[in-house]
Amino acid sequence: MKLSSTWGLLRSLVIYYGQPWKAGRMNRFYRQFIGPGDLCFDVGAHVGNRVRSWLRLGARVVAIEPQPAMVATLERFYGDNPAVIIAPVGVAETPGELTLFVNARNPTLTTFSRQWVDDFDQDPALVAAPWDHEVTIPVTTLEALIAQHGVPVFCKIDVEGLEPDVLAGLNTPIRAMSFEAFPLHNERSVACLRRIESLGDYRFRFVYAESFRWSQDTWLDGDTMAAFLSGRTVADGSGDVYAVLVSTLE
Repeated sequence: MKLSSTWGLLRSLVIYYGQPWKAGRMNRFYRQFIGPGDLCFDVGAHVGNRVRSWLRLGARVVAIEPQPAMVATLERFYGDNPAVIIAPVGVAETPGELTLFVNARNPTLTTFSRQWVDDFDQDPALVAAPWDHEVTIPVTTLEALIAQHGVPVFCKIDVEGLEPDVLAGLNTPIRAMSFEAFPLHNERSVACLRRIESLGDYRFRFVYAESFRWSQDTWLDGDTMAAFLSGRTVADGSGDVYAVLVSTLE
């Protein structure tokens, strides 16, 4: 298990820190949402590449990450930075505890969602290392994090299938957000979009994987983005939906 965890951590570090030419593009991309002194939530911070980017933009970051190995990495990289708060918890609809299904060799697939694990196991188009460890982790809600730290200017949610549950625990409109949309069950992504719409007047755009380039030329209304998400297949790969309050676009 320790060897698998070490391999998985090194894999994540190579993916998220081993391509320095992407760092500038990431910074430029997030500059349209984040500025000096802004508070940001990184839900599913993993090894912290977005934490690094947002710090370079002058932001303050709450990095939320449940995986013990990733928490230790965040502490090593950012634990002494006063602009970073590391929260070693999960986020869900209600506070409590959940079982974390750990994929040691591919920790980007670690999840609280049993359905997510089953989806991968049952889809022949997807090949993943086994989920080989389970651990009970405390979970909180976005509303509780807001009560503790304040309303963020930007909130990223990347929690491998639990995104609808995370958003169900949010009642406060946030100026800009993103959530991962992996096309295993597009209904999950549409549910996230509809939940965000219930919080305020939002517009949406999509980014494939870690490209940090818009797939659409303009911001879309919810119905148009829902149609786009509903038509995606596993072959299209992962991506992120970005949501911004219309008032910020005016």
